[in-house]
Amino acid sequence: MGVWTAYFEYLSVGIEATVVVWTISFISAVVIAFVVGVVRFQQVPVLRHVAFVYVEIFRGTSLLVQLFWLYFSLPLIGYSVSPMTAACLGLALNSGAYGSEIVRGALTAVSRDQFEAATALNFNSTQTLLKIVLPQAVVEMVPPFGNLGILVLKDTALVSMISIADVAFRAQQLRTMTYDSANIYMVTLMIYFTLALVVMLIGKLAERYVKPSFQRTPLLALGAMR
Repeated sequence: MGVWTAYFEYLSVGIEATVVVWTISFISAVVIAFVVGVVRFQQVPVLRHVAFVYVEIFRGTSLLVQLFWLYFSLPLIGYSVSPMTAACLGLALNSGAYGSEIVRGALTAVSRDQFEAATALNFNSTQTLLKIVLPQAVVEMVPPFGNLGILVLKDTALVSMISIADVAFRAQQLRTMTYDSANIYMVTLMIYFTLALVVMLIGKLAERYVKPSFQRTPLLALGAMR
């Protein structure tokens, strides 16, 4: 246990970098997911094609290669970015592509009766989206976004490949110094598992808050007609 304590103290220095990368990346990914998901759901001219290409590219290529391209290739065309910027941007774009499908799927799942009711109330498309569709869809989005948050956390380990001194980077440093791979990576697993539990708890709290707040609005338009 003394060895594990020493290893944890060394690895814990990288927890801050991991948490910072995860926080910025996940928040950015949620924003991107909502924008892209709504654009594709609403069938916005031109933009829906751009959104489709974006989603397919970032879902169909390796996250590691995307990080390498942002960090090593952008300077070749005149755009230098810091490791932290490349890490957060790469994770946000990749996760946002997956998240946009969560948003689009939840919006599509809303009953067609809601759209008919909105039309009967003379709601325009924006009013229908904001007052009828989103309040119901958000409830369905929260659990998948909780899972996406955990996936983003695990993906943060890849940013060590572009010189971010996160937990995975510190673990590799420690391994080269001690060659004690078994104990080092066991402690590393425990750190990531603990962080994942925190993310899971945040997701559960979000579900508990969102459901009472938004489930009062299903069939809002139908209720208004009565």
